[in-house]
Formats: sequence, C-alpha cells, structure tokens
Amino acid sequence: MALLATVAGTGALLAAWKSAAAREANAAAAQQPEPAEVVAAAVAGEREHRPTTTAIGTVLALRSISLRNELAGTVRYEQLTPGRIVGPGTVLVALDVSVEEAELRAQEAQAQLAQTTLDRMQRMAERRAASAIEVDNARAERDVALAQIARTKAIIARKTIRAPFRARVGIADVHIGQFLEAGTPLTTLQGVDEAENVDFSVAQAVAAGLHAGQAVRIVAADSAPLGATIVAVDARVDPATRTAMVRARIADPRQAIAPGASVRVEVPVGASERAVVVPASALRKGPAGDHVFVLTQEKDGKTRAHVRQVTSGPVLGDEIVIVDGLQAGERVAASGSFKLREAALVALAPSTPNGNHTAAR
Repeated sequence: MALLATVAGTGALLAAWKSAAAREANAAAAQQPEPAEVVAAAVAGEREHRPTTTAIGTVLALRSISLRNELAGTVRYEQLTPGRIVGPGTVLVALDVSVEEAELRAQEAQAQLAQTTLDRMQRMAERRAASAIEVDNARAERDVALAQIARTKAIIARKTIRAPFRARVGIADVHIGQFLEAGTPLTTLQGVDEAENVDFSVAQAVAAGLHAGQAVRIVAADSAPLGATIVAVDARVDPATRTAMVRARIADPRQAIAPGASVRVEVPVGASERAVVVPASALRKGPAGDHVFVLTQEKDGKTRAHVRQVTSGPVLGDEIVIVDGLQAGERVAASGSFKLREAALVALAPSTPNGNHTAAR
C-alpha cells in the first residue's frame, strides 16, 4: 500500500509539472509576434489586348533558285564561294568554250564571204548580169551564216553562268577541270533583299478572318519579335488538314532571318478587348490549377494573403493576362509570392521612388 501510494503521488506530481510547463509555453508563444513574409505587391492593371493564335512558319527569300548548268562541259572558271554576296550579272561558273569560239571564227569568215558575194550579185543585178534568183540565193546564204553566228554566240553565253540577281551563294562542290553533265546542281542562290516572306498555315476559321495588309508578329529564336504584314491568303483550304496557307512579309531589313528557318507567327484573332494583367511573377501554379495571392487588409489593420484561383491567358512581355478570377485594381503578391500560404501575414517590401516595390528575397 505504501509503494502504491508513493507511485501515485509521483505520477500526480509529474502531471502537474507537465501541465504547468505547457501553460508556460503557450503563454510564451502567445506573447511572440506572428512571423510575416516580405513580398512585393502589384496592382492588377487593365490594358488593351487582342487574342492571338500561334502558327509555325517558314522563312523564304523573295527570290531563291537552285543553280544548274544548261549544257554539258568542262569547268574553266568558278567563283562559288559559300556565303558570298554577288551582284546581278556576276560570272559564277564558266565552261570551256574553245571549240565554240573556233566555230564562231569560221562562221564569221563564212558570213563575211557571204556578204561579199551578196554585194557582188547586187552590183551585177544592177547591170543585168545576174538574175534575181541568184541575188536571193546569195542573200539567203548570208542570212544563214549570220544565224549560225548567233546560235554559236548563244551557246557560248549559255556556258557562262551568271547570277540573275543580287544573292548570297550557298554551299557548292564545283572545281576547275570537272566535267558537268547538263542539269548538274551547282549551288543555291538566296536573294538578298530588304524583305523576306514567311509562309504559315492556320485553321480555316482563322483564315476566313485574315486579309492582305493585316499585321502579324514574327518571333524567331534568340531575336526580338519582328513586325510583318500579310500579303496573301490562299484561296484553297487543304482538305486533309482543313488549314489554309498564309504568306506574310517582313519588311524590316535590320535583322534578317536565314531562309528556311522556322519561326513562330502570332496571328490576331477576333476584336480587341480590355484585359486584366498582372506581373508574370504573381501567377503561381499548383495541383488545383493557376492561382494568385490577393493581399487584403484585415480588421486588425494587418495585411494577409488569400489564395485566389484564376484562369490565365497569354503572356504579354513581362505581364500575363488573367482571363477570369481577378478584377482590375486588386492588389496581388508579385515577387516573393512563392513563400506565401493561405491567410499568411504579409509585410510589403519598401517601394522605389517610381512607386514600384523592390523585389523580395
């Protein structure tokens, strides 16, 4: 009995001590201030926005050809330096024309003899020493000789391959002494102009609302967005994909894009409308979807963050469109919002002279 009484007394003393310690801890915790998360605030704004759809386009030079030789022959001269810009009329490849030049000299001599014979026949015809038929035959022989000269000169010209316009030379594998069959691919020529075309396809419903002169935006890798203008909309819809081809033209020569490059084309769809925008750093993503933290001032004067589910839209520079769930003028957490939770106490970062808040770490 004495042992049981001792154990019961010890237990009671321990329970009383633990209860007193818990009360002291709770009192100490109640006296400590609630921690506040430092964030930068931003006010949801409103701006003009036009919905867009995105398409993948291909850059095309206004003039582009695959260079081939019309006639067979041996290369006597070549200047196909890859990347070189050549002007119109520049000789790129010249085939051997020594045989044609020899024939040309013989034909010129024959033509000179035919002309002399014709002159003699005409003088004899004036003295009635030659008939009209003889004069006509001499004239025909002269004309045939001149035609042969013209033909040989044309062959020589066709064996000299020139740039048809100002262009950049592509990769080539042509060497002096090489024999080329007719139609051998030599290189490609991409026109160097102050404009480029971009071809892209859009859904038939989108194509129905597009017209020549409408502005689109071209976004290429590692370059600033470029403005472009639609120049043509194909009248035919592809029956397999139900899309129509559209051609836009980039008229900005300051930043040329290599022909054949893939670019993103932002095409406006529908009419302009007022949209709510917030800084991109304010939007958080989670299992439940997109959300922002709306900052509200409670009755006790403290600022707290509350989770608000939203529907986000396209990104406009460093801002993002909020389609639904937020009104213009509401204050949201921007930088530092990743630290917040529902009903978290918030301390606003000090603002800069221009009215913006400094970034919270």
